[in-house]
Amino acid sequence: QALFQEGVAFARLGLVIIDEQHRFGVEQRRQLQEKGSMPHLLVMTATPIPRTLAMTIHADLDLSVIDELPPGRTPVETVVMPDSRRAELVERMRDLVGAGRQIYWVCPLIEESEILQLRAAEESFAELSAALPNARVGLVHGRLKGAEKAAVMAAFQSGAMQVLVATTVIEVGVDVPNASLMVIEHAERLGLAQLHQLRGRVGRGAAKSTCILLYHPPLAGKARERLRVMRSSQDGFVIARKDMELRGPGEFLGTRQTGLAQMRVADLLRDEALLAGIPDLAERLRARDPAAVEGLLHRWLGGRLGYGQVA
Repeated sequence: QALFQEGVAFARLGLVIIDEQHRFGVEQRRQLQEKGSMPHLLVMTATPIPRTLAMTIHADLDLSVIDELPPGRTPVETVVMPDSRRAELVERMRDLVGAGRQIYWVCPLIEESEILQLRAAEESFAELSAALPNARVGLVHGRLKGAEKAAVMAAFQSGAMQVLVATTVIEVGVDVPNASLMVIEHAERLGLAQLHQLRGRVGRGAAKSTCILLYHPPLAGKARERLRVMRSSQDGFVIARKDMELRGPGEFLGTRQTGLAQMRVADLLRDEALLAGIPDLAERLRARDPAAVEGLLHRWLGGRLGYGQVA
């Protein structure tokens, strides 16, 4: 991310590749594209954010989809479970550890919050350490120093540690094929993209893998729907499409990546069949009366037109 700084200049920037695109803001991506003269752009993500998915629907982005698992990967079974069944879950973990498997236990927050009723990573670490005396349990979170975090991750990746309690810092960049179970506490508090990214940490080997989404009842309507989608699909684009339905497509010509669109009548998902003809229609309108079109654009959009080029 150091490339976004104003002092970084490129002689001839021709191609920008943004991996894990959902982790960057629109303004950051715009700044990077502006460091060259119309550079080619490739963005990659397992779960497109609503704004980017909307741009693919709007025919503003070419789309390539990898719709099969890499060799050696297995589908992940997803189970939704109330947190009242924690004791039962710990018993299952004991069996898995005895069979030589490894486990992720993910907590959304670092410190206990009575308001949100979220279990802290430290509390779960202490609980699991006591419940699994024959397993080595580790703890990693964003407040650890780099060397400490690296040491814990290295122990887990080498197999010397059987259970890793973590915050969402393990969302990307972790590859442990022997890990076959992931438990996500308070899954109802996380968004679809983050849940899908976390689930991708398991299922990287030949062993059958499971992701358990623990929730604290009662579930609100949107939270219930998010967990239902996670249980029923492993397709990142299906999940992203549902995410757009739930959160809105955001602004094409602005920095909001979610939320209600700036259209009063049209609906991107409902009217998708009509969208293919829009670029041609827009060009015809511009050719017929360019002055009127420019006037409308500047009246309603002002200086936001440049955001239309930011994927």
